[in-house]
Amino acid sequence: MGKESKSKGCLGWFLVIVILALVVGAVVYTIKRKMDHSDDDKAAPVPGPPGAIEKKYADALKIAMQFFDVQKSGKLVDNKISWRGDSGLKDGSEAKLDLSKGMYDAGDHMKFGFPLAFTATVLSWAILEYGDQMEAVNQLEPAQESLKWITDYLINAHSSENVLYIQVGDPEADHKCWDRPEDMTEKRPLTMVNTSVPGTEVAAETAAAMASASLVFKTADSTYSSTLLKHAKQLFTFADNHRGSYSENIPEVATYYNSTGYGDELLWAASWLYHATGDKSYLQYVTGKNGEEFADWGSPTWFSWDNKLAGTQVLLSRLSFFGAKGASQNSGLENYRKSAEDVMCGLLPKSPSATSSRTDGGLIWVSEWNALQHPVASAFLAALYSDYMLTSQTPKLKCGDASFKPSDLRKFAKSQADYVLGSNPLKMSFLVGYGDKYPQYVHHRGASIPADSTTGCKDGFKWLDSTKPNPNVAIGALVGGPFLNETYIDSRNNSMQAEPTTYNGAIIVGLLSSLVTTSSAVKSFT
Repeated sequence: MGKESKSKGCLGWFLVIVILALVVGAVVYTIKRKMDHSDDDKAAPVPGPPGAIEKKYADALKIAMQFFDVQKSGKLVDNKISWRGDSGLKDGSEAKLDLSKGMYDAGDHMKFGFPLAFTATVLSWAILEYGDQMEAVNQLEPAQESLKWITDYLINAHSSENVLYIQVGDPEADHKCWDRPEDMTEKRPLTMVNTSVPGTEVAAETAAAMASASLVFKTADSTYSSTLLKHAKQLFTFADNHRGSYSENIPEVATYYNSTGYGDELLWAASWLYHATGDKSYLQYVTGKNGEEFADWGSPTWFSWDNKLAGTQVLLSRLSFFGAKGASQNSGLENYRKSAEDVMCGLLPKSPSATSSRTDGGLIWVSEWNALQHPVASAFLAALYSDYMLTSQTPKLKCGDASFKPSDLRKFAKSQADYVLGSNPLKMSFLVGYGDKYPQYVHHRGASIPADSTTGCKDGFKWLDSTKPNPNVAIGALVGGPFLNETYIDSRNNSMQAEPTTYNGAIIVGLLSSLVTTSSAVKSFT
């Protein structure tokens, strides 16, 4: 009996020790979980002034910035592209206007006002958000100069309060030629919108370009800034008071840049005018009945030359992130921020609402034509939103039951940039001039024809059909990009994949500027 009692006592103590160990373990685990959870809730530190430079993105930015010089029309000043010269010097002369400046749209010699104005708006936005980071790698001045080359043109194109010239050249005639811009002889007719033939989306986009650019030049050239703002206000009033789609009223433009609606441009322009002026009527415009009619809150869209809703949502979310007066009580502004969050949740690959519109290699892929526009524009918005979160000490973004940090958005933005720069199945850079392997047969007239060639309209097609690589490098051109199966046909005749656009230049400059280094976001543009 004594031995049996002793063994039972030992067993009892053993059980007590085991139970105590389990209890202590559970307590430790719970505390650790809470600590980990509190770390998740803890905001990352706010970045200071621009920090260490990421050489890969700095090198790519310096290359991308040069494509604006490749695309310039007019009498070139301090020309840095050896194979380019003066061109389009008589553009606008039939209306006694100087429309010689501006930039050609793509590989052709057209000046399409709608995407060109979008180029200026996005480039302005990039400078306003990341000018300090551009400055850190000596790219701020080139960006400002390229922007002014476009806005000089836009000012002249807005010849009176309710008249805006939106196109130089006849695309049908232009596309029947393959010649250098310096040698072109085809007629350059003008297309305009006015009160009889309204074009709300192009007038509003031009207003957005002027308003955003007015902020860029506000300190350096206050007179020029005031001129831009005056034009922006007039154009917005014209766009809003005389509503009508430019591609319905001028059907021939629909072949190239058909608009799917003008509501997004009105909201986009009013948002920029609010940032430029502080006039609350513009804020009321976007949060009141026009917001209810056009904002499409809760339905994420792709940011592009045609659809500005996602850009507007991110731009207006600044106001709630950085505590603009009355922002917290403004339900309309909260709708924009929530919609911006929906856009971000769609981009993050591990989000419950992640879009399935991706290649196997992880690239956002929406369209065969100009496939890289959407991933690059989306990544630019993600980088912006990440920086807003960091600077405002917002630790998490909720996507359904999951939550994500600002670093997750930045990781996504980098993944898209890295794909463009060569981290893809083809191991090829889609940014011409960057890396060891990039497209050699870019669909671009000036790049494809030797600079010393005397080529007319028709006989230049031998250079389009040539089997030799382009004699001139269209430095900084972002080509259309890969198919969904991640193939790319490097052929000059393959305009779907091999043609670069000037507005793609603006979004890649914006994205690369955001990644060059890190710094805190600007809390106000004024």
